[in-house]
Amino acid sequence: MTIKPLALSLMLATAAGCALAGGIAVSQTQPLPAVQWDVRRLDTLDRNVRRLERALTQRNAVGQPVLVESDPEVVTLMGQVETIGRRLGDLEETVQRINGDLERASFAADESASETAALRTRLDRAETRLKAMEDAARVAAEQAEAEAEALRSPTGEAAGDLAAAQGLMPADPAGAVRAYEMVIENWPDTAQAREAGWRLGDIRRAANDQAGAVTAYAQALNGWPTTAWAGEVTLKLARALVATERDTQACGALGEFNRRYAATASAQLKTIAGQIRTQAACR
Repeated sequence: MTIKPLALSLMLATAAGCALAGGIAVSQTQPLPAVQWDVRRLDTLDRNVRRLERALTQRNAVGQPVLVESDPEVVTLMGQVETIGRRLGDLEETVQRINGDLERASFAADESASETAALRTRLDRAETRLKAMEDAARVAAEQAEAEAEALRSPTGEAAGDLAAAQGLMPADPAGAVRAYEMVIENWPDTAQAREAGWRLGDIRRAANDQAGAVTAYAQALNGWPTTAWAGEVTLKLARALVATERDTQACGALGEFNRRYAATASAQLKTIAGQIRTQAACR
Protein backbone atom coordinates (compact mmCIF):
# COMPACT_ATOMS: atom_id res chain seq x y z
CA MET A 1 0.00 0.00 0.00
CA THR A 2 1.05 3.70 -0.53
CA ILE A 3 2.13 5.53 2.63
CA LYS A 4 2.11 9.34 2.70
CA PRO A 5 5.23 11.06 4.09
CA LEU A 6 3.56 12.71 7.06
CA ALA A 7 1.76 9.51 8.00
CA LEU A 8 4.99 7.50 8.12
CA SER A 9 7.20 10.07 9.71
CA LEU A 10 6.48 9.14 13.30
CA MET A 11 6.24 5.39 12.61
CA LEU A 12 9.69 5.07 11.05
CA ALA A 13 11.56 7.84 12.77
CA THR A 14 13.36 5.74 15.30
CA ALA A 15 14.14 2.91 12.86
CA ALA A 16 15.42 5.32 10.20
CA GLY A 17 17.57 7.22 12.65
CA CYS A 18 19.22 4.04 13.77
CA ALA A 19 19.79 2.85 10.19
CA LEU A 20 21.34 6.16 9.06
CA ALA A 21 23.51 6.50 12.13
CA GLY A 22 25.28 3.23 11.94
CA GLY A 23 23.35 0.66 9.92
CA ILE A 24 23.45 -1.67 12.87
CA ALA A 25 21.25 -4.73 12.61
CA VAL A 26 19.79 -5.65 15.98
CA SER A 27 18.81 -9.21 16.58
CA GLN A 28 15.16 -9.70 17.50
CA THR A 29 16.16 -12.03 20.23
CA GLN A 30 18.27 -9.43 22.11
CA PRO A 31 16.80 -6.40 24.00
CA LEU A 32 17.81 -2.98 22.69
CA PRO A 33 20.04 -0.88 24.91
CA ALA A 34 18.43 2.08 26.54
CA VAL A 35 18.85 5.28 24.48
CA GLN A 36 20.14 8.32 26.27
CA TRP A 37 18.34 11.23 24.67
CA ASP A 38 20.07 14.58 24.60
CA VAL A 39 20.01 17.66 22.35
CA ARG A 40 22.44 16.20 19.85
CA ARG A 41 20.55 12.93 19.49
CA LEU A 42 17.28 14.78 19.08
CA ASP A 43 18.72 16.97 16.35
CA THR A 44 20.10 13.91 14.59
CA LEU A 45 16.71 12.20 14.83
CA ASP A 46 15.00 15.27 13.39
CA ARG A 47 17.39 15.41 10.42
CA ASN A 48 16.93 11.70 9.74
CA VAL A 49 13.16 12.06 9.79
CA ARG A 50 13.35 14.92 7.32
CA ARG A 51 15.63 12.92 5.01
CA LEU A 52 13.26 9.98 5.20
CA GLU A 53 10.31 12.17 4.32
CA ARG A 54 12.16 13.60 1.30
CA ALA A 55 13.14 10.11 0.15
CA LEU A 56 9.59 8.90 0.43
CA THR A 57 8.30 11.92 -1.42
CA GLN A 58 10.76 11.39 -4.27
CA ARG A 59 9.89 7.68 -4.63
CA ASN A 60 6.19 8.40 -4.65
CA ALA A 61 6.77 11.12 -7.26
CA VAL A 62 8.55 8.76 -9.71
CA GLY A 63 5.95 6.02 -9.25
CA GLN A 64 7.89 3.84 -6.86
CA PRO A 65 5.77 3.82 -3.68
CA VAL A 66 7.18 2.43 -0.48
CA LEU A 67 5.61 -0.84 0.63
CA VAL A 68 5.51 -1.43 4.35
CA GLU A 69 4.97 -5.02 5.53
CA SER A 70 3.46 -5.75 8.88
CA ASP A 71 5.81 -6.94 11.56
CA PRO A 72 5.03 -10.60 12.37
CA GLU A 73 5.40 -9.85 16.05
CA VAL A 74 2.89 -7.04 15.75
CA VAL A 75 0.47 -9.36 13.94
CA THR A 76 0.94 -11.97 16.64
CA LEU A 77 0.48 -9.34 19.32
CA MET A 78 -2.69 -8.10 17.67
CA GLY A 79 -4.02 -11.66 17.59
CA GLN A 80 -3.21 -12.07 21.26
CA VAL A 81 -4.91 -8.77 22.02
CA GLU A 82 -8.00 -9.97 20.13
CA THR A 83 -7.93 -13.26 22.01
CA ILE A 84 -7.58 -11.43 25.32
CA GLY A 85 -10.51 -9.20 24.30
CA ARG A 86 -12.67 -12.25 23.66
CA ARG A 87 -11.62 -13.75 26.96
CA LEU A 88 -12.43 -10.51 28.73
CA GLY A 89 -15.86 -10.55 27.09
CA ASP A 90 -16.40 -14.14 28.22
CA LEU A 91 -15.20 -13.20 31.69
CA GLU A 92 -17.65 -10.28 31.78
CA GLU A 93 -20.51 -12.60 30.81
CA THR A 94 -19.38 -15.04 33.49
CA VAL A 95 -19.30 -12.26 36.08
CA GLN A 96 -22.80 -11.21 35.02
CA ARG A 97 -24.05 -14.79 35.37
CA ILE A 98 -22.39 -15.05 38.79
CA ASN A 99 -24.03 -11.79 39.85
CA GLY A 100 -27.39 -13.14 38.69
CA ASP A 101 -26.80 -16.39 40.57
CA LEU A 102 -25.82 -14.41 43.66
CA GLU A 103 -29.00 -12.33 43.44
CA ARG A 104 -31.12 -15.47 43.08
CA ALA A 105 -29.23 -17.13 45.92
CA SER A 106 -29.79 -14.05 48.09
CA PHE A 107 -33.50 -14.08 47.28
CA ALA A 108 -33.68 -17.80 48.03
CA ALA A 109 -31.82 -17.22 51.30
CA ASP A 110 -34.34 -14.53 52.27
CA GLU A 111 -37.22 -16.90 51.48
CA SER A 112 -35.50 -19.68 53.38
CA ALA A 113 -35.08 -17.37 56.38
CA SER A 114 -38.80 -16.52 56.26
CA GLU A 115 -39.73 -20.20 56.02
CA THR A 116 -37.35 -21.00 58.87
CA ALA A 117 -38.96 -18.32 61.03
CA ALA A 118 -42.43 -19.68 60.22
CA LEU A 119 -41.30 -23.21 61.05
CA ARG A 120 -39.75 -21.97 64.29
CA THR A 121 -43.05 -20.33 65.24
CA ARG A 122 -44.98 -23.52 64.50
CA LEU A 123 -42.41 -25.56 66.42
CA ASP A 124 -42.68 -23.24 69.42
CA ARG A 125 -46.46 -23.57 69.37
CA ALA A 126 -46.20 -27.36 69.09
CA GLU A 127 -43.73 -27.44 71.98
CA THR A 128 -46.10 -25.30 74.05
CA ARG A 129 -49.02 -27.64 73.34
CA LEU A 130 -46.84 -30.66 74.04
CA LYS A 131 -45.73 -29.20 77.36
CA ALA A 132 -49.36 -28.51 78.27
CA MET A 133 -50.24 -32.11 77.40
CA GLU A 134 -47.31 -33.41 79.42
CA ASP A 135 -48.35 -31.27 82.39
CA ALA A 136 -51.95 -32.52 82.11
CA ALA A 137 -50.72 -36.12 81.86
CA ARG A 138 -48.52 -35.64 84.93
CA VAL A 139 -51.42 -34.19 86.91
CA ALA A 140 -53.66 -37.07 85.80
CA ALA A 141 -50.98 -39.57 86.77
CA GLU A 142 -50.62 -37.94 90.17
CA GLN A 143 -54.37 -38.02 90.67
CA ALA A 144 -54.53 -41.66 89.60
CA GLU A 145 -51.71 -42.49 91.97
CA ALA A 146 -53.51 -40.65 94.78
CA GLU A 147 -56.71 -42.52 94.02
CA ALA A 148 -54.84 -45.81 93.90
CA GLU A 149 -53.21 -44.94 97.21
CA ALA A 150 -56.64 -44.16 98.66
CA LEU A 151 -57.91 -47.55 97.52
CA ARG A 152 -55.11 -49.44 99.18
CA SER A 153 -56.12 -51.44 102.19
CA PRO A 154 -55.06 -49.62 105.37
CA THR A 155 -54.95 -52.82 107.45
CA GLY A 156 -54.43 -55.54 104.87
CA GLU A 157 -57.62 -57.45 105.73
CA ALA A 158 -61.36 -56.97 105.16
CA ALA A 159 -62.41 -57.05 108.80
CA GLY A 160 -59.73 -54.53 109.79
CA ASP A 161 -60.66 -52.15 106.96
CA LEU A 162 -64.37 -52.34 107.90
CA ALA A 163 -63.57 -51.61 111.54
CA ALA A 164 -61.40 -48.66 110.49
CA ALA A 165 -64.26 -47.26 108.39
CA GLN A 166 -66.73 -47.64 111.30
CA GLY A 167 -64.31 -45.78 113.55
CA LEU A 168 -64.65 -42.66 111.39
CA MET A 169 -68.34 -42.25 112.24
CA PRO A 170 -69.88 -39.98 113.28
CA ALA A 171 -66.98 -37.49 113.35
CA ASP A 172 -66.01 -37.80 109.67
CA PRO A 173 -68.92 -38.95 107.47
CA ALA A 174 -67.11 -38.07 104.25
CA GLY A 175 -64.04 -40.04 105.32
CA ALA A 176 -66.28 -42.94 106.30
CA VAL A 177 -67.91 -42.92 102.85
CA ARG A 178 -64.48 -43.22 101.22
CA ALA A 179 -63.44 -45.93 103.66
CA TYR A 180 -66.60 -48.01 103.02
CA GLU A 181 -66.13 -47.60 99.27
CA MET A 182 -62.54 -48.79 99.69
CA VAL A 183 -63.74 -51.90 101.53
CA ILE A 184 -66.17 -52.69 98.70
CA GLU A 185 -63.44 -52.08 96.09
CA ASN A 186 -60.69 -54.03 97.82
CA TRP A 187 -62.74 -56.91 99.22
CA PRO A 188 -65.61 -57.68 96.81
CA ASP A 189 -67.89 -60.66 97.40
CA THR A 190 -67.16 -60.74 101.11
CA ALA A 191 -69.42 -60.32 104.14
CA GLN A 192 -67.49 -57.19 105.06
CA ALA A 193 -68.13 -55.65 101.59
CA ARG A 194 -71.89 -56.33 101.99
CA GLU A 195 -71.95 -54.72 105.42
CA ALA A 196 -69.96 -51.76 104.11
CA GLY A 197 -72.60 -51.44 101.39
CA TRP A 198 -75.62 -51.10 103.72
CA ARG A 199 -73.72 -48.84 106.11
CA LEU A 200 -72.85 -46.66 103.11
CA GLY A 201 -76.56 -46.68 102.20
CA ASP A 202 -77.44 -45.42 105.71
CA ILE A 203 -75.00 -42.50 105.35
CA ARG A 204 -76.46 -41.53 101.98
CA ARG A 205 -80.06 -41.83 103.22
CA ALA A 206 -79.19 -39.56 106.17
CA ALA A 207 -77.78 -37.05 103.66
CA ASN A 208 -81.13 -37.24 101.75
CA ASP A 209 -79.42 -39.00 98.82
CA GLN A 210 -82.21 -41.54 98.34
CA ALA A 211 -81.03 -42.65 94.89
CA GLY A 212 -77.51 -43.27 96.21
CA ALA A 213 -78.98 -45.16 99.12
CA VAL A 214 -80.95 -47.43 96.75
CA THR A 215 -77.73 -48.32 94.91
CA ALA A 216 -75.82 -49.05 98.12
CA TYR A 217 -78.61 -51.18 99.64
CA ALA A 218 -79.08 -53.13 96.39
CA GLN A 219 -75.33 -53.93 96.29
CA ALA A 220 -75.43 -55.11 99.89
CA LEU A 221 -78.46 -57.37 99.19
CA ASN A 222 -77.07 -58.83 95.98
CA GLY A 223 -77.90 -62.57 96.08
CA TRP A 224 -80.18 -62.05 99.12
CA PRO A 225 -77.82 -62.93 101.94
CA THR A 226 -79.06 -64.69 105.09
CA THR A 227 -77.22 -62.52 107.60
CA ALA A 228 -79.04 -61.00 110.59
CA TRP A 229 -79.19 -57.53 109.11
CA ALA A 230 -80.56 -58.64 105.70
CA GLY A 231 -84.28 -58.31 106.61
CA GLU A 232 -83.88 -54.79 108.02
CA VAL A 233 -81.81 -53.64 105.03
CA THR A 234 -84.47 -55.02 102.67
CA LEU A 235 -87.05 -52.76 104.31
CA LYS A 236 -84.61 -49.82 104.07
CA LEU A 237 -84.30 -50.54 100.34
CA ALA A 238 -88.10 -50.64 99.94
CA ARG A 239 -88.46 -47.32 101.80
CA ALA A 240 -85.77 -45.66 99.59
CA LEU A 241 -87.57 -46.96 96.49
CA VAL A 242 -90.82 -45.38 97.65
CA ALA A 243 -88.94 -42.12 98.27
CA THR A 244 -87.71 -42.18 94.68
CA GLU A 245 -91.22 -42.93 93.37
CA ARG A 246 -90.51 -46.51 92.35
CA ASP A 247 -93.45 -48.14 94.10
CA THR A 248 -93.52 -51.25 91.92
CA GLN A 249 -89.93 -52.08 92.78
CA ALA A 250 -90.63 -51.27 96.43
CA CYS A 251 -93.47 -53.83 96.42
CA GLY A 252 -91.07 -56.35 94.88
CA ALA A 253 -88.60 -55.75 97.71
CA LEU A 254 -91.41 -56.24 100.28
CA GLY A 255 -92.28 -59.52 98.57
CA GLU A 256 -88.70 -60.73 99.01
CA PHE A 257 -88.86 -59.66 102.66
CA ASN A 258 -91.98 -61.74 103.22
CA ARG A 259 -90.51 -64.81 101.52
CA ARG A 260 -87.00 -64.66 102.95
CA TYR A 261 -86.92 -62.74 106.21
CA ALA A 262 -90.43 -62.25 107.71
CA ALA A 263 -90.46 -65.57 109.52
CA THR A 264 -87.54 -64.60 111.73
CA ALA A 265 -88.16 -60.84 111.74
CA SER A 266 -89.15 -58.90 114.85
CA ALA A 267 -92.62 -57.47 115.29
CA GLN A 268 -91.23 -53.99 114.79
CA LEU A 269 -89.83 -54.90 111.36
CA LYS A 270 -93.15 -56.47 110.36
CA THR A 271 -94.97 -53.29 111.38
CA ILE A 272 -92.55 -51.20 109.29
CA ALA A 273 -93.11 -53.57 106.33
CA GLY A 274 -96.89 -53.00 106.61
CA GLN A 275 -96.44 -49.24 106.65
CA ILE A 276 -94.26 -49.34 103.53
CA ARG A 277 -96.78 -51.60 101.79
CA THR A 278 -99.50 -49.06 102.44
CA GLN A 279 -97.29 -46.21 101.13
CA ALA A 280 -96.51 -48.09 97.94
CA ALA A 281 -100.12 -49.26 97.51
CA CYS A 282 -99.00 -52.84 97.10
CA ARG A 283 -101.69 -55.44 96.34
